[in-house]
Parts: sequence; C-alpha cells; structure tokens
Amino acid sequence: MNSSIVLGIIWHLIGAASAACFYAPFKQVKHWSWETMWSLGGFFSWIILPWAVSYVLLPDFWAYYGSFSFATLLPVFLFGAMWGIGNINYGLTMRYLGMSMGIGIAIGITLIIGTLMTPVLQGKIGILFGTLGGQLTLLGVFVAVIGVAIVSYAGFLKEKALGIKAEEFNLRKGLILAVMCGIFSAGMSFAMSAAVPMHEAARALGIDPLYVALPSYVVIMGGGAVVNLGFCFIRLATRKTLSLRADMSVAKSLLLTNAVFSIIGGVMWYLQFFFYAWGHASIPAEYDYMSWMLHMSFYVLCGGIVGLVLKEWLGVGKKPVRVLCIGALVIILAANIVGLGMAL
Repeated sequence: MNSSIVLGIIWHLIGAASAACFYAPFKQVKHWSWETMWSLGGFFSWIILPWAVSYVLLPDFWAYYGSFSFATLLPVFLFGAMWGIGNINYGLTMRYLGMSMGIGIAIGITLIIGTLMTPVLQGKIGILFGTLGGQLTLLGVFVAVIGVAIVSYAGFLKEKALGIKAEEFNLRKGLILAVMCGIFSAGMSFAMSAAVPMHEAARALGIDPLYVALPSYVVIMGGGAVVNLGFCFIRLATRKTLSLRADMSVAKSLLLTNAVFSIIGGVMWYLQFFFYAWGHASIPAEYDYMSWMLHMSFYVLCGGIVGLVLKEWLGVGKKPVRVLCIGALVIILAANIVGLGMAL
C-alpha cells in the first residue's frame, strides 16, 4: 500500500473523528431551541467557512464560479440539497428508533448506496466488478457494513443495560425515516462526483491537490444549507412552542456562551469535510468512490471510541464493550482491505 493511500485513509479518519465529536459543544447549549442552535452552527458550517476558505484559495472568487454553466452547477447543488434532507432525517431517525438502531440502519444504507452508486454514475462499474482491486474494495465495503452492524449491536446492548429508550419509539415510522436518511445522505458522495469539473478547474488554477475540492463546497453545502436552514426557520415561525425571540432573550452571558458553543460545533462539522477533501484527493482517481465508505465507517468507529473516552459505557457490563471492540476491529480490517484493493 503506497504512502498516498495510507495518508488518504488517515485524513478520512481525522475527518470522521471531527464528525463524531461535533455534537459535544451543542450539548453545552442551554435554554435554546434545537432549531436556533442548529441554524447558527450550520450557518458557519455550510456558508461562512466554505465561502471564506474558497475566497482565500481562489485567485478570483467570482470569476471561478462564473466560469461554470448552470448545467454544471445545478446537479452539484441538488445533490447537496439531497444530502441536507438526509441530515434532517438523521435526527428524526434517532428520535423514533434510538441511537443504536438508527445509526446501524441509516449509516449502513448510506455507506452502501453512496459507495456503490457513485461508480455506477461515473461509468466505473467495470472497475468495481471486473478487476481484482475493485473486487477487494467491494469486499471491504461488505466487511465495513458488518462492522457497522456489530458496533450498532453494541450500542443496542448499551442502551438496554442503561435503560435508554427512543424519545417516541415508532418502528414503522423510524424504519421509513432511516431508509430515507440512508438514501439522501449519500447525496454528498454523488455531489463530490458531480463536482469533478470544479475540482479540475481549481487544479488548473494551481491550487494544491489537497484543496481542489474545497471550492465546490460553496455549492454543495449551499444546497444543504437551503434545506436545513429552511426547515429550522419554518419551524421557528410556525411552531407555537418555539420562539427565536425567547431564545435571544436569555441572559447576555448565556447568549454569548450558547453562540460560542454553537459556532464551535458548526466549525467541527465543517472540518469533517475539510479533511474528507484531503482524503479524497489522496485516493487514486479510479477508486475515489471509496472515500464515502471510509468516511462513514470511520464515523461509526470514532463515535464508539469517543463514547468510551467520555465514559458513556461505564456500568454497562463487559459484553457491550467487548462487542464494540470487535466491531471496531472489523471496521479497521475493512479499511485495510479497501486500501489493499486500491494499491493493486
């Protein structure tokens, strides 16, 4: 396995670690509605940071985006909006199924769809099934799904031991939302594929290969922002139990603290895709669709590790922790199989 692939896998791991930790600052926000907190963090994650980073990278910000046709930008934006719908459904899935079952189904589906549908859209299906490297990466996806399932089962055992239940458990509604989340969340993988002309244009401007995907985030995350912010603003305007004015009326010290934690959470959410871009750039072009599999499986892996570090597994007994460790090892094995397949 060459050093570039190893480095790409490491960048994906770092990005996934940021994703696994991003909600911790949001938990420190007090006396604000989820919609207000999510909107502020998302505004920095989906708008401020992508625009600021792109403005620094590009020699002429407006000329770069103006050089693309509407036909080029529209699919990138729409796939970003698709990813945004997946984000909303993710939260609702946790509400109706609980964390373990919700993550297992949603992440498993988006891992499979985002990884396998991308080469179909790119016309690379022959590489996936017709070469030894492609077959190994396909095996890696299968092993990763098993790893996600094992970690999710560990989460189920943990919730059972601690007596944790979904807020409003509803199997039928939860399964529908989990499937929708899995499908729509794969929009990020599709958006990155559709944005290849933007990446190539950035490379032609002399931008470092590690950063060529970052300018496309202005369009991709713009699509996600429209969906997420629209959802939050509509709820704030129409739900009698929600009030932006009430959220802004808390003590000034708490207002500042809430704003800081929300922004930190948004920054950490953006950083997952900042490092995703680095990992994506280090993966061989013919296997770039594997970036999504690495990101999502590492997301589950890092989520379990973060839970152990934060002592969320204390008092659950040995079996759940043992199952978690087995699942983590399976995911690590999957990453190595994928890396070997890309190296051939």
